[in-house]
Amino acid sequence: MFTQSTTLPGFDPSLGIWFHVKTPRPDHPRPGLFLDRDGVIVEDPGYLSRVHDVAFIPGAASLIAEANRRKIPVVEITNQAGIARGYFGWDAFQAIEEHVTEQLAGQGAALDAVLACPYHPDGIAPWNHPDHPARKPRPGMLLAAGRLLHLDLKRSWIVGDKLDDLQAGHAAGLRGGLHVLTGHGAAHRPAVLSWDHPDFDLRLGDTITVAAQLLDLLTP
Repeated sequence: MFTQSTTLPGFDPSLGIWFHVKTPRPDHPRPGLFLDRDGVIVEDPGYLSRVHDVAFIPGAASLIAEANRRKIPVVEITNQAGIARGYFGWDAFQAIEEHVTEQLAGQGAALDAVLACPYHPDGIAPWNHPDHPARKPRPGMLLAAGRLLHLDLKRSWIVGDKLDDLQAGHAAGLRGGLHVLTGHGAAHRPAVLSWDHPDFDLRLGDTITVAAQLLDLLTP
């Protein structure tokens, strides 16, 4: 399956991941920029499931557009506990993603891939799982994206508002991560500050706009 250049959006039960790869897989590995969705790209109203509730965090689209100009792959990595709990289904999730794609395109920006994990320890069947390898803080989605897009994970970065995002990046062998205060970031900042991993370059910022400092590190 990883020989495909692009994929139609859908759930792969062998991976436990919904994914949509939008750009061809390159011949040579490149470092990528992983972004959590709710709380990093868009505001987090709690179990986002309605298109009219989508509100972009200021600066998110322009940061993604600049990464596109520099030919840095941008990958959305999102846990979807709302699906696990039965609050909404894949149709609602895909409608959100289509809207995000349209809104980004209107600002000259695009995601190279989107990956989502629907499993949760408190989910309902078939999405109940005590510790699914694709759900952050586990690295499954990042590792799959690395194969799908031929990413150099050791040089890649992640931006997240939760400690789970950073822990997933560390587990996947990423170079480092940026923790932001949007979304759940303020509540998670104390735990992030106490999380010490000298082999993971941890940076702190207010919003995704601070990720502009990472683009020079990612530029081929």
